[in-house]
Amino acid sequence: MKTEGCRTWRESLGAYVLGHLGEEERAGLKAHLEGCSDCRAEAESLSLVSRLLPHADPQRFGPAPVPPAALADRVAARIDAERGVRRRTRRWRLGMGMSGAIAVAGATAVAIILLVGSSGAGPEQQVVFGSLPPGVRIAATLQPRAFGTQIEMYVSGIRSGTLCRVFLRGPNGARVSAGTFRYRYGGDSEAVLSSALDLSRTEAVGVRAGERTFIEPVSPA
Repeated sequence: MKTEGCRTWRESLGAYVLGHLGEEERAGLKAHLEGCSDCRAEAESLSLVSRLLPHADPQRFGPAPVPPAALADRVAARIDAERGVRRRTRRWRLGMGMSGAIAVAGATAVAIILLVGSSGAGPEQQVVFGSLPPGVRIAATLQPRAFGTQIEMYVSGIRSGTLCRVFLRGPNGARVSAGTFRYRYGGDSEAVLSSALDLSRTEAVGVRAGERTFIEPVSPA
């Protein structure tokens, strides 16, 4: 699993071991843990710590240390630099997919491109969402994995801080959660998520951004 995707899931590990996640988010995180040994090891470590919390004495705690004033700026600058590298690579891949869709479908706003994954795990699918509000772009790359399906989400043009809930829809119409992430910085945002639903049984991929839900069909594998 990619480092960026693990970073997104690990934000929820604390709530997971304490039993504070909703049913959909918990199912998505469990699916990720089945395929990621690093995150699974961290979850087990946090689980041991959570068992000791009832024995902690708050009266013995001192004041929380204050971080350096410039720490937040340094962290933000490092995140921006890493996102810039990933954004340029992602734009190139999406540009190739969208230009091919325009050549084949003319004015069609939706493109679903079937590629053969270089990892040898099977064919991946790139899905570009259509019927979006002006300025909004959403795309997904779906890759079959042993635990189900890995989803690389690309979002641009929505309000910064918006919570995005990603899910796959199966043959019976049921939605299987793939996790959540927050859109940041008012530019491009990417996340690597996972769902327990097999790609061969996936009929659509969806994103609930704030109060709006966008769903795009997935072509049969």
